[in-house]
Amino acid sequence: MEKTLGLHILADLYGVDFEKIDHVEDVKALLEGAVKYANLSKLSSHFHQFNPHGATGVILLEESHISIHTWPEHGYAAIDVYTCGGKEKTFKAMEYIIKTLKPKRIDEKIAERGVVPVNPEGVNIEKMQLAQV
Repeated sequence: MEKTLGLHILADLYGVDFEKIDHVEDVKALLEGAVKYANLSKLSSHFHQFNPHGATGVILLEESHISIHTWPEHGYAAIDVYTCGGKEKTFKAMEYIIKTLKPKRIDEKIAERGVVPVNPEGVNIEKMQLAQV
């Protein structure tokens, strides 16, 4: 048996309204809203305003991270949501972002990260082997 430690969603959002992704304050509010909506735990964050257009930002989570990089002049935002401890929170965070930005097109890549073996009793076999060394 195997279990997945985390879920990683990479999303390219096209056709996003310029005003929704041009200003760092709006981008920060977007990610902060996604964190709250998905009931994630923020550790810290960093955001930056580009000149003349666009913003970037990342929120470090207890569960991993959520980030954005925008090109408002192209109506494009690159989103990265990676969490461990439950797939539901990853999908909820991305759902919030998509509902808020309302892109015309979405290209998503979803990856299960850290697929590790587990015995039928639910104990991580690799951890047991390391403990015996």
